[in-house]
Amino acid sequence: MAVEHQPEPETLAGRYAAVRDRIAAAAKAARREHDEIILVAVTKFAEPEDVRELIDLGHRDFGENKAQQLLQRQAMVEEYAKRLKVLQTTLRRAQGSSLLAVPSGPSNADAVRWHMIGHMQRNKARKIIDNVRLIHSIDSLRLAEELQAVAMRREITVEALIEVNVSGEETKHGVPVPAAIPLAEQMETMANVQIRGLMTLAPRVENPADARPYFARCRELYEEMRMIGLGGKTFNILSMGMSGDYEAAILEGANIVRVGTAIFGEPKNPRPDDDGQPEEPSVED
Repeated sequence: MAVEHQPEPETLAGRYAAVRDRIAAAAKAARREHDEIILVAVTKFAEPEDVRELIDLGHRDFGENKAQQLLQRQAMVEEYAKRLKVLQTTLRRAQGSSLLAVPSGPSNADAVRWHMIGHMQRNKARKIIDNVRLIHSIDSLRLAEELQAVAMRREITVEALIEVNVSGEETKHGVPVPAAIPLAEQMETMANVQIRGLMTLAPRVENPADARPYFARCRELYEEMRMIGLGGKTFNILSMGMSGDYEAAILEGANIVRVGTAIFGEPKNPRPDDDGQPEEPSVED
C-alpha cells in the first residue's frame, strides 16, 4: 500500500481526523471495515487539556505505559467528567469497534477505557487492576500469576494480551515466539485471567513497509493459537502498530493500534521515568 503523507495538521483535531482517515484507508486496502479497528490514543506525552479535547471529540480508548501515570490520567478524566456532567447523548459520538464492550453510563468517565500498554512490574498489579479495560503486556508467567492472585481476591476477571517479542531485540519486553503458546496454556488454567490475544512491537524502521514481516509473524502465531483453540472465542485481539507503522500493522491484521505522537504531536515536556531521568520517546507511541 503506497501512502502519500500530507503535512501534519497544526491542531489536535486535525491530527486526530488525519489518523482516523489513514486507519480507514489502510482498512480499505486490507479489505476490512474501519470500525473493526480500535485506536488507542497513547497519552504518555500528552498535555491534560489535549486529553480532555480528545474526549470532547468523542474518543474513548486511551493507553499509558506506566501504572502511576495511568492512575493520574484516569483521576483527571473522572474529575473532568464530573465537572462537566456530560450527558448520555455524548456517548453516541464515541467511535470504535465493539471488540471491547463499552461500559454504559451517563458520564465520560464511564465511557473511557484505559489500556495498560507498557511493561508492568508485578508489584503494580494491585494498583491498576481495577482501573484498566485491557492489559496489553503480559510477558511472564510470574506476572500472570500475580494478576490471577489479585483478581481472585477482588473477585473480578482481568482481560489481557500476551506480549510477544517477535523481533528478538534485547531492548524489548515480551516472550519469545516459541514461548507464547506454553505461556497461554498455563494462563488458561487461571480462572480470573482471560487471554484476549497478542501484542507486539516492531523494530523502529525508516520505511513502515519494513515492519510488515514482524507484524505478519505475530499474526501467524495469533492464527496458530486460535486454530488450536487457545483462549476460546474471546481470543480475538491483535494489538500491533504505533505512530510510525500503524498502517502497515493494519494491513497485516491488527485490530488495535496504539498511536501517540501522530495525534498529540511531538512531546513538549518529556516526563521523567521511574528513576527521575528524562525518558526517550516510547516504543509504545
